[in-house]
Amino acid sequence: MMNRYVFCLLAFFVTFVCNGNAQTLVEAPVPEAVIADKNGEEEWLSEGESFTGQAPLKARFLANAEEYADYTCACRWEFTRDDEHQPFLTRFDKEVDYDFMEAGSFMVKLYVTYSHKSNDKLVLEYEYEPFQVSVSESSLKVPNAFSPNDDGINDYFNVFEVKSIISFSASIYNRWGQQLYKWGIDEMDCESCGWDGTYEGTPVKDGVYFVVVQALGADGIKYDIRQAVNLLRGYIEDGSVK
Repeated sequence: MMNRYVFCLLAFFVTFVCNGNAQTLVEAPVPEAVIADKNGEEEWLSEGESFTGQAPLKARFLANAEEYADYTCACRWEFTRDDEHQPFLTRFDKEVDYDFMEAGSFMVKLYVTYSHKSNDKLVLEYEYEPFQVSVSESSLKVPNAFSPNDDGINDYFNVFEVKSIISFSASIYNRWGQQLYKWGIDEMDCESCGWDGTYEGTPVKDGVYFVVVQALGADGIKYDIRQAVNLLRGYIEDGSVK
């Protein structure tokens, strides 16, 4: 493998190759990556830059390698875990989509090779600093009470301190086992999502209800939580009771 710093010069100088009367212009590709979190917010990275977030993370890696008439272009992406030497995934596309669903640190490295079609000695090789992606370990907490009284505080029952949860479902039951509400990963960890203390549009009585949560973390941890939930409409945030 040729030294990367030799080829860095090609990023600043243009390589001209004469083939008959034709002249071919070759420039070093400038790769990029875009990573979106669970809310769809995107961040663009240049080679060697890093991103830290929670699963699931949707990433797209772009070689930005142009085609030239006198050359064939080959791209190779290698995905490697931080504590391993061999890649767990190799892709040969110019653009690669990948969903990070595991906790840990990952490196994504690009190699680009231009080979002249009529001169097998003319090969241009580019090796880039890897993109680094870190995915946090999972966490999930379930409260034991809420107060749906429209005061803007704890009006919805939901899980919180959520990190790197890749599968989630939750249900609310009354003491007779009747399911009153069910929600999934799209409503998880949202201030105005979850159970609002109603059933079929009608407020239920204050009292004890039960929640069942089943979830899976990016680190393989399974959450199977079954506990009581106190619905307290009369509770005020300062501790008083209406």
